[in-house]
Amino acid sequence: MSSAYFNTYSHGITAIDTGYQYPHYDNAYLVLENGRAAFIDTGVNASVPRLLAALDQQGLKPEDVDWVLLTHIHLDHAGGAGSIMAQLPNARLGVHARGVRHMIDPTQLMSAVIAVYGEETARAEYGTLVPIPAERIETLGEGSEIQLSGRTFSIMDSPGHARHHICIWDAHSAAWFTGDAFGLCPPVFRTASGHCILPSTTPSQFDPVAYHTTVHKLLASQPRAVFPTHSGEVLHPERLAPYLLAQIDAMVEVAERGGADTDGAPLLEESFAQIYTHSLLSQGWLGSVSELKSLMGIDLGLNVEGVKIWLDQLQKSSATKN
Repeated sequence: MSSAYFNTYSHGITAIDTGYQYPHYDNAYLVLENGRAAFIDTGVNASVPRLLAALDQQGLKPEDVDWVLLTHIHLDHAGGAGSIMAQLPNARLGVHARGVRHMIDPTQLMSAVIAVYGEETARAEYGTLVPIPAERIETLGEGSEIQLSGRTFSIMDSPGHARHHICIWDAHSAAWFTGDAFGLCPPVFRTASGHCILPSTTPSQFDPVAYHTTVHKLLASQPRAVFPTHSGEVLHPERLAPYLLAQIDAMVEVAERGGADTDGAPLLEESFAQIYTHSLLSQGWLGSVSELKSLMGIDLGLNVEGVKIWLDQLQKSSATKN
């Protein structure tokens, strides 16, 4: 397997391009400590050979892996979990309590993905999800700690993108593994000055208030870096956080003005594209609205759907109270 798929950082951390969507968009991480290993997120089923190749490149065997830790159970992060666990005889899976039952029996999870993408696309992208025996799963939540040969990972409950989301603090590298809780930093928007940031409000559990809280909690640790799944080591996260939160606030404002009705989706897509482009220009990107739409692809529409679902639920809750 070509080393082009791997990017090795300090502190025993390697980013593995999972091959999902386009090059270096979606990463799993391999963390090494004293000859023992942990994967953080897995990509999809088709990503598993790359994860195993990363182990081999480091001179390790599948039995040297102690943990597979999932930031959340969206399939670009967890779709390959069952398949990789089947290859790792000594590993335990760590996942948020809300995700445990879906790892044991992924039927409902796959049905939800089919509802979003359609069956043909879902099967082509994600294949068949492999269940994981309950006795191999560890429930993780706020304050949990995981040991990897004396290296401690501390868990923070981190809703906002999803209620089943955790972030993983690695004191050894003074960094968070953030999944989608600290947005997306796709390589196609990277500039000479560094990463740019975009929000991820994928259906169906976006919560803007919780998103703000999570981002502030992440920054409170004064991290040297964050490692979002999309994509790679991001230094000085405090620089990017205001752009992320301002975009979320602007999205919420325009959605609340326009309502959550289906007919408003194209208008929301255009509004969101304008919001993102304005922010990216402020971050140093030199593209246009049309370029942004092309580069974001399906993520733009998914962000719209996630915000619409949140607003619809908010309005229903308000109507019930009244």
